[in-house]
Amino acid sequence: MSQAINSEVEKLSDDDVQAIDRLRDAYQRLRNELGRVIVGQATTIEQLSICLFARRHALLMGVPGLAKTLLVSKLAETLSLKFHRIQFTPDLMPMDITGTDILQDTADGRREFQFVKGPIFANIVLADEINRAPPKTQAALLEAMQEQNVTVLGKEFHLEAPFMVLATQNPVEQEGTYPLPEAQLDRFMSLIELDYPSEEEEIQIARTTTGGDLPTLDSLMSAEEIISHQALVRRVPVPDHIYTYAAQLVRRTRPQGTTAPDWLTPLVGWGAGPRAVQNLILGAKSRAALEGSYMVRLEDIQYVAPAVLTHRLITTFAAQAERVSAKDIVKRLVEETPA
Repeated sequence: MSQAINSEVEKLSDDDVQAIDRLRDAYQRLRNELGRVIVGQATTIEQLSICLFARRHALLMGVPGLAKTLLVSKLAETLSLKFHRIQFTPDLMPMDITGTDILQDTADGRREFQFVKGPIFANIVLADEINRAPPKTQAALLEAMQEQNVTVLGKEFHLEAPFMVLATQNPVEQEGTYPLPEAQLDRFMSLIELDYPSEEEEIQIARTTTGGDLPTLDSLMSAEEIISHQALVRRVPVPDHIYTYAAQLVRRTRPQGTTAPDWLTPLVGWGAGPRAVQNLILGAKSRAALEGSYMVRLEDIQYVAPAVLTHRLITTFAAQAERVSAKDIVKRLVEETPA
């Protein structure tokens, strides 16, 4: 196996090795800069960075007041990216997201339709409480996520790279909401769960936010540099045994097949699909590059597995009755799947 791993590492050029070193240093500066405003949430910052450099989208889950909007806006600020926040409500229409044609007077006295861009035309889009909008509006956003294009009245408009959607869901209030179908949840690479801060962090939050204005963060990267880093992540080598491990881990989540362990069958109604394997590999590549590693390691797959797989498992009533969550199931699968 060591010879196979060495041959994979040799595929990296000297320029790519130096680029990974630069990305690792830039990521450390990014974490330190965000730490001037964001107290705690180190894991959340890492998972957001993994999604960004993997060129994927993420779903944020947490109760109100955990600085989700502040974190995303400050992330865009440090990366010199255009940021828009969309508050999803039951009366939100697709054109409120994508934009629409408006009749305008021209300089020569004529009247013609001109397209006015909606808030989706940004580099980082925060879809706040996405489950409060009806499915038609959700679909307009998800089309842009998948195709990176917007279609309005038969015309296509391309969204500029880098492009990332971060959607939030409130786990407390579910009355009058439209939960995302499983097929649409599958388009998000990661489910990032935010927890309450510790007592020391909560005291620091009170000190930081009840004084003067929050500091303006330094810009650490340009859009062109981010696109270059995203391309670099795709070139990070993956040994064959890592591909095998990722595929076996995902296949063990499917109770319909013969690969699932006996204890999982009564707990899971539907497992993860092939897109989960793709996102496991991409997430592991991104984490490896951010950590300064020149190839994907087993621990990279194991680190991203809970965020990638949890929202792709549909648990049964028996699991809910036993208070076994999808996250618990993924954790046990990671522990039991042979390396």
